[in-house]
Amino acid sequence: MTIETLEKVETPEIEVTDELRKEVFDKIVVARVGLLLRHPFFGNMATRLVIKEASDWCPTAATDGRHLFYSVPFFANMTNKEVEFVIAHEILHCVFDHMTRREDRDPQIHNIAADYIVNNTLVRDGIGEKPRDIPIFQDFKYEGWTSEAVYDEIYKKYDEEELKQLGKLLDEHIDWDKDSDGNSPAPSKKGKKEGGKPSYSKDELKKIRDEIKENMLGAAQAAGAGNLPAEVERMIKEFTEPKMNWREILQQQIQSTIKNDFTFQRPSRKAWHTGAILPGMNYDTTIDIAIAIDMSGSISNEQGSVFLGEIQNIMSQYQDYNIKVWCFDTKVYNEADFSADNGSDLANYELMGGGGTDFMCNWKYMKENGIEPKRFIMFTDGMPWDSWGDPDYCDTVFVIHSHYDKNTEAPFGITTHYDEN
Repeated sequence: MTIETLEKVETPEIEVTDELRKEVFDKIVVARVGLLLRHPFFGNMATRLVIKEASDWCPTAATDGRHLFYSVPFFANMTNKEVEFVIAHEILHCVFDHMTRREDRDPQIHNIAADYIVNNTLVRDGIGEKPRDIPIFQDFKYEGWTSEAVYDEIYKKYDEEELKQLGKLLDEHIDWDKDSDGNSPAPSKKGKKEGGKPSYSKDELKKIRDEIKENMLGAAQAAGAGNLPAEVERMIKEFTEPKMNWREILQQQIQSTIKNDFTFQRPSRKAWHTGAILPGMNYDTTIDIAIAIDMSGSISNEQGSVFLGEIQNIMSQYQDYNIKVWCFDTKVYNEADFSADNGSDLANYELMGGGGTDFMCNWKYMKENGIEPKRFIMFTDGMPWDSWGDPDYCDTVFVIHSHYDKNTEAPFGITTHYDEN
């Protein structure tokens, strides 16, 4: 489904005078102070955004991570508490990284999903007041969901007309390096494309994301414990707590499958003086694992190629290995066996799939084919349709390739999150 047009908030027809401009600007400043006093995390984040009028291209409000863009007519009839809500709304889009998480999804549906997450948080925590005259997207049935999960739900459940009845977008969503059609526009020297809406290069985008992360950590520290939304607390914990690199965790798990046994072979000369034959360690250096590559519809070919690269990396670290590899969506595809001496080349392996997601199909396949790996490793985006699998069948490691929810954890086995470092 692709939505061509979605009803948005209509900008009130008000004559914009210099006096009104000053009045609205002052209202935004007062609302920002109100956030500082009542909700210090949002207030600190708000003071880091440059207030900038954008009535020529922005009918409501927007952010690019550095600026708070606003329409004078949109804010003119709002109360200070309503302005607080809108400012906090923009801040959470930055904090939750909604500007880059759209990927290949329909822009309008993704914007709706992002608004559900943001508005739920603000209403739940009493941040400002919902605008009275705008039926925003907000429903507590999505409490605890990710924007991607909400996207999948509404994409499958509602048609275009039904979505129009659910609500209106509160703001303009800037996808930084994409235009409204999902293309990457070439920015001008001033970092803007035609129409005034900002656009940035990939290097600038990365710089802004780093700035947002730094600002978020600083604002959280200034606000103090207990003054953060639960979702932000989890993100701060993820950023600040020391943790093992995901490759180290994977290496540790694979290494633990290597059989260590005792041997009574002739001891070294260093032990001759003891007069005793003591057992030594005999190391079996062959790893025996099975690897499943999630190739459901939510996984891009780029992610699949990354998964193959990591499997090749595993092979390169061991002189002897037996590795079963397959792809899956709702069923298993293209099982292939790789060992150090069979001459099979992973470069020729074909990625297959593209349907729904059923993690359990992997366990069904292993049971039906008598596959009992010492470790079962699943490369996935961590979005099962239902069950994560069978916790009692074999030791499992989930490597989750997803930049939008680093707190996802499987209900069993070991969970680690892929990153490019």
